[in-house]
Amino acid sequence: MARKFLYVVAALIMLVIAGGFVVRIYEKELTEYAFVPTKKFEEQKAFATNIYDDPKMWFARGRGGADNVTEWQPAGAPPIDVPGPAAIFFIHPTSYMEKNHWNAPLDDALSQERAKMFLRGLASPFAASGEIWAPRYRQAAIGAFLTDKPEGQMALDAAYRDILLAFDDFVAKVQKDRPIILAGHSQGALHLTHLLKDRVAGKPIAKRIVAVYAVGWPISEATDLPEMGFPACKSPDQTGCILAWQSFAEPAEYTRILKIYDSTTGFNGQTRANSKMLCTNPLTGGAKPEADMAANLGTLKPSDDLTTGELIKAAVPARCDQRGFLLIGDPPKLGPYVLPGNNYHVYDYPLFWANVRADALWRIEKFLAR
Repeated sequence: MARKFLYVVAALIMLVIAGGFVVRIYEKELTEYAFVPTKKFEEQKAFATNIYDDPKMWFARGRGGADNVTEWQPAGAPPIDVPGPAAIFFIHPTSYMEKNHWNAPLDDALSQERAKMFLRGLASPFAASGEIWAPRYRQAAIGAFLTDKPEGQMALDAAYRDILLAFDDFVAKVQKDRPIILAGHSQGALHLTHLLKDRVAGKPIAKRIVAVYAVGWPISEATDLPEMGFPACKSPDQTGCILAWQSFAEPAEYTRILKIYDSTTGFNGQTRANSKMLCTNPLTGGAKPEADMAANLGTLKPSDDLTTGELIKAAVPARCDQRGFLLIGDPPKLGPYVLPGNNYHVYDYPLFWANVRADALWRIEKFLAR
């Protein structure tokens, strides 16, 4: 199953967040016991088709609002005098870390606050490009990634149904000639890959897509990308293309992740084994696989309490390796959530915050000039 790739990543994220310690050895059985729901899967009651008419179903629904965390900007970021013309649909990553439900209840205060914290650091690079729409959805619990039980996939399917409703509302509400950016991280990027295949590829809306940022989720160049309707971005001037990366400092240890990835099946029904993952160097916009730290316009270094942060220029380099992981050299000090194996999954966007901001703005300019 596609979700199995994140078995190791999700387990380590949970262990780091919950326990604050480095795990040298962990067992599948122990992880399942600690984090996978044991209760019977509860089929989610279908939302009314118009539920996303309600502003309360969105963390962000365009610009404005005192609680719109996506408009937050770190110290050192250029001011946003006039936002760009794009509409940005951003799907947040997993923020429900409990085992009480297979899908997060929307009235779970902790997971909702954590989702807003994630959006502050992950979606904010796009604020200069236009209006961000970030839906609330009944996300799959982190335990859904840690098991082979069918309930795990059922939870992801249920979460995706909410995303489909939110996206349909987004498309109906934004102006029909408005350029669109699609973005997400981790679980959000997984849902985004399916959204491309099911709602965008081959449809009239595809002509409005400036770029797709499917970050923190593996996309096989051979078995996934051809079914998603868009090519990989090979130049910062290119539009209608996909950017994706997974960040590791060096020495990188991702053997266990590769083992899971190689056991899964792509969108075309063929095995992903030994296939290269899409890796876009965010420092070059895909033009080159390698760039030194001088090309990094600003890494977001969060404060200790994760409520604010500042941009640090030329903090890390980046290069895509032979399997499609993005390597960032010596481990930078960004906070306590670096995962074993030098896995910087949690920081995929913040590592290149200013470059993502500039990349999106530049691609919009090129899109409008076509």
